[in-house]
Amino acid sequence: MVHYGHSCLVPVDQMDGLKMLYIFVDIRMDVLHLIETVKHNWLPPTSLAFVSTIQFVSTIQAVVSDLKADGYNASTPQIRPLSPGEILGCTSPKLTGVDAIIYVGDGRFHLESIMIANPEVKAYRYNPYDKTITEEFYDHPKMAAVRREAIHKASTAGTFGVILGTLGRQGNPVVMRRLQQQVTEKLNRSVVCVLLSEVFPSKLDLFADVDAWVQTSCPRLSIDWGLAFSKPVLTPYEASVVVGDVQWQERYPMDFYAKESLGPWTPNHKPNSASKPPKKNCQDCQCVK
Repeated sequence: MVHYGHSCLVPVDQMDGLKMLYIFVDIRMDVLHLIETVKHNWLPPTSLAFVSTIQFVSTIQAVVSDLKADGYNASTPQIRPLSPGEILGCTSPKLTGVDAIIYVGDGRFHLESIMIANPEVKAYRYNPYDKTITEEFYDHPKMAAVRREAIHKASTAGTFGVILGTLGRQGNPVVMRRLQQQVTEKLNRSVVCVLLSEVFPSKLDLFADVDAWVQTSCPRLSIDWGLAFSKPVLTPYEASVVVGDVQWQERYPMDFYAKESLGPWTPNHKPNSASKPPKKNCQDCQCVK
């Protein structure tokens, strides 16, 4: 199996004999313009966190090295197993001591992930295609209110539907079974498990007897599109709030693929992984660049 332009979310040593090859893709951009843009807008020793998707990771690492030489406190924060500086729409690190986030890319989806995880940090987007930089904003209070309302409605549900996402790496049978067990044992509610490659309101409306849903595909499906559904559609984290496994977090956790996630409702959760010796970075795997 060849992954072209993807990061190593599926470990090469966990494929039961199926060979896995990752081919990294670097998108060329005007690095000097980005550096000069940063210098024009911030003075050293400002603390700047540079993030992007895998296609620009090598570029932002070079930018950070250059800015450090000029006295900036620049960094590429990491949330394992992603590479330093890499973020996803569902997975971003929590930051401390950072004055601003600079995301390199032309969209907002992945940027919103690190904004959700760090509501107190200003965020900027540098578009490498039209060479513009803009300050970006996110309505954190509205998102929190909508998600807490969904949790409240789901807490009174008689029947839960648990969706196992079958699209790529999104779904995890272990997470699904755990959610099923937690709802059954802790809430004494009935559970219906459904396998879906894509989650649409029209599909879920066919299950008239289901009062609330928990989808394991992607937390952004619930966060971004939850209001489009007639019934509450929770993330595994939100379902864990309902069953009492965890309290509501004022910083919404964006740790879907993280090894050191908040709890065992994420696919890669490894308890006490911080005490174990770190594994090699994604760039050290059997990949082609």
